[in-house]
Amino acid sequence: MKTTAPDENSTKKSILDKTITTREVIFMFFVVLCLSPLISPPIALLMGLIIAQFIGHPYLNLNHKATHILLQVSVVGLGFGMNVNNALKAGKEGFILTIVSIIGTILIGIFLGKILKIEEKISFLIATGTAICGGSAIAAISPVIKANEKQISVALGTIFILNSVALVIFPFIGHYLNLSETQFGLWCAIAIHDTSSVVGAAGKYGVHALEVATTVKLARALWIIPIALLSTFIFKNKDTKIKIPYFIGLFILAMIANTYIPLVQNYSHYITDFAKATLTLTLFLIGCGLSRKVLVSVGYKPLVQGIAIWIIISVSTLWAIISLI
Repeated sequence: MKTTAPDENSTKKSILDKTITTREVIFMFFVVLCLSPLISPPIALLMGLIIAQFIGHPYLNLNHKATHILLQVSVVGLGFGMNVNNALKAGKEGFILTIVSIIGTILIGIFLGKILKIEEKISFLIATGTAICGGSAIAAISPVIKANEKQISVALGTIFILNSVALVIFPFIGHYLNLSETQFGLWCAIAIHDTSSVVGAAGKYGVHALEVATTVKLARALWIIPIALLSTFIFKNKDTKIKIPYFIGLFILAMIANTYIPLVQNYSHYITDFAKATLTLTLFLIGCGLSRKVLVSVGYKPLVQGIAIWIIISVSTLWAIISLI
């Protein structure tokens, strides 16, 4: 029996005739809306959560990679709106608090994990995610300790649920307590889990708060490297490669360019506006990723651990910042 291969025209037709679902149209409409100045980061996150619960993310398999890339682009872009001298000052102010809070958070997290009888790897991922930089820390640490997909999902779900709450409530608390922009920026960087919500909350509070928060948070992100090295010994996995957050170097170069190159300064506001738009889109996609399945998979014990660590670190660092700065 003779078979005929599909000709070029029929192949083209099948591609052009691809059905676009209503869900995809709605999703793309909100993506475009998030890139406009009409939508703030908290609203974008809320819209993403609504999409996740009632419509569903049409490209969920691409979501993690997309948010990872967009967050890095946003952070580097925001560097073009910052001054090196101010950033160094902010880094010095937050240095001691950074060290104490990271070590304290991880130790408290491990201790609570043992009390609540949570799987060791899940407990460690939640602790390091809270201590350093949320999802980025979990993504870097999980291959080092050889965590499986379920353990990673539970840890990420816990962090992003609390991260979403922090984005909304922190600015209200800051205004209620009359925190200065420096104080609020430091508090955000230390007490909010993921870089995306740190930047979103601080940006809503003020320009200087954003500068302080971003600088201190990215300095914390560098602790991924020593913590990952320590993890290899704790979990006895010495043959695992460690992911280094190279984009932080690009952020530093962006700050230097904005501080010392007049030509860059002339266009920096266009770059930072683009960075803020991509950050808003990032938070929308994070919200879209928090489906019912993710929320249910977390379970109450990891959530209790995450909430307990978060309250302890938030209250203690807030007291320290108000007392010392």
